[in-house]
Amino acid sequence: MESLMFAINNLRQMEIIDINSGSKMGYIKDLKVDCDDYKIISILMPTQKSSWFNKNDSIEIPWEKVKKVGVDVILVDGSDLIMENE
Repeated sequence: MESLMFAINNLRQMEIIDINSGSKMGYIKDLKVDCDDYKIISILMPTQKSSWFNKNDSIEIPWEKVKKVGVDVILVDGSDLIMENE
């Protein structure tokens, strides 16, 4: 992947697109960062379901699944997404 620098706020405004289906998945809610190696480990997105008793479930996308960070979208391989409770 190309070595470009992005501000976290800029990343949070980019829409995430699955390259397999071409579907819009949403926006970044949070990032997991390895502070020792200064690397992003994964992207966390909110789930599409919402209810009165929301458990704050997240979809975790490992950084290895990110294929391209463009000008206004992030392309990911969304074939094996992990549901995780925060």
